[in-house]
Amino acid sequence: MSSLDTRLGVLRGTAPPIPHNARTLAALTANPSCDRRSLLDAVGIDKDALAAHLGLPRPLRKSQLALDYGLAFERKVTAQAGAPLVPLLRQALCLTPSEVSYEDVNSVGSDDDKSPLKLRRAHTRSRILSAAHRRTDDPRTLLDHPVLRLTVAGHQAYLEPDIIAFQRDGLFHVVEIKSFPVIHGQPDPIKANAALTQAAAYVLALRELLASDDLPTDRVSDTVILVNPRNFTRHPTATPFRAHKQIKNLSRHLGRLRRLPELLDKLPPGTTFDLAPGPDQRPTRPRGELVAALATVRPYYTPGCRHHCDLAFHCRAEARNQGRTEALGARVRDDLAGIDTIATALALIDGHLHPSRDQKDITQALRHAQRIHADLQTDSA
Repeated sequence: MSSLDTRLGVLRGTAPPIPHNARTLAALTANPSCDRRSLLDAVGIDKDALAAHLGLPRPLRKSQLALDYGLAFERKVTAQAGAPLVPLLRQALCLTPSEVSYEDVNSVGSDDDKSPLKLRRAHTRSRILSAAHRRTDDPRTLLDHPVLRLTVAGHQAYLEPDIIAFQRDGLFHVVEIKSFPVIHGQPDPIKANAALTQAAAYVLALRELLASDDLPTDRVSDTVILVNPRNFTRHPTATPFRAHKQIKNLSRHLGRLRRLPELLDKLPPGTTFDLAPGPDQRPTRPRGELVAALATVRPYYTPGCRHHCDLAFHCRAEARNQGRTEALGARVRDDLAGIDTIATALALIDGHLHPSRDQKDITQALRHAQRIHADLQTDSA
């Protein structure tokens, strides 16, 4: 075990690391400046268990009804060896009938519905490299639920895309099946961006696989195919989307995780996020100790954190208690760049604090806003 793994193990404590998936990797791009989130994700901390022990409210999650609907739509699309999906991809990828075949990787080498992850990954690797090297006449155009690996902070994360499609000429595409609708050709932009960011993780994993066999990574297309319900029906439609921006962003944020030693060097000796589970696996660690441990890592709270991070409410309360500008929202924090606390901003406005050269412009803007506010109050009186 490397010294880095040892240090991460001390931070994590006795609990096993929580593996990454496409959703957790996509969450990295939601708040890339948060050292706290970067460190907890790299260590593999169970943030849900940590938040539960601290008594924090849960972030908004999909209802079970929505999850069941999503699974039902995916089964509908992939039923009968992908029969509903094939004509959609023929049109989206310009495939000819002879280029289409289907294989379900879920039960490869087993009678079970889901074979072991490593076996499925080995099978996926074999099929993709065989197609990439054109070692077979069967292009295996559709691989249902393949398993890929992506290096995250020096460790291997297993990822499971819905579909990998590739043409006979060797160009690979990631296909994602999502249950949110496409209305008159336009999906919800926020949901579409989230889906493309998840797909970006699969694109990077597929490129890593090709690179491991000295194949050019540009044979994995930046174009991702989203399969969604059309309008207000359950009939599927396939839409190509360019995911270049999402792929670039995720790649950059994965690169940030490589600076783990730098983040670890800033921690006081003995820092750990161990929940110290007892014989019944319930946490025994005093909450005050956990709060103090979290305080050693710099957060970067934004109101959007409430939608994707288990610790969002803790970081919000922390920002409010410390009077930090991000407690007022991302727009205010960005407008007051270089001024970290509300108290500093107020002191600059009333002249109790002399602005530095970098703060002069923003101080003038704050004082101008204060005069407008005073005038409005006078007029209303």
